[in-house]
Amino acid sequence: MRDQAAVSAMLCPVCHVGLAMTDRQGVEIDYCPQCRGVWLDRGELDKIIDRAMSDTAASARPAPFAQPSYRPDRDYRDDGRGYPKKRKKSFLEELFD
Repeated sequence: MRDQAAVSAMLCPVCHVGLAMTDRQGVEIDYCPQCRGVWLDRGELDKIIDRAMSDTAASARPAPFAQPSYRPDRDYRDDGRGYPKKRKKSFLEELFD
């Protein structure tokens, strides 16, 4: 692990500003505070790929089948077009959020 002084001595190849370092879910990420470019150290991309693969494998399991519940007294305003459910963020979306 490197210290912040060593990271800020490295310059962004795009805009030539000192890089900042952050730790996101155990992955050390160097980023440019100006252009928001992201640079990874050796092995960090492998960590991200491994976690993304395990995350998608866990979510790929089919949910058990459940019978839809019967609602005999529907309200006249209930046309089934309610607010959509928020989808769960993926590991990568949480990492770079």
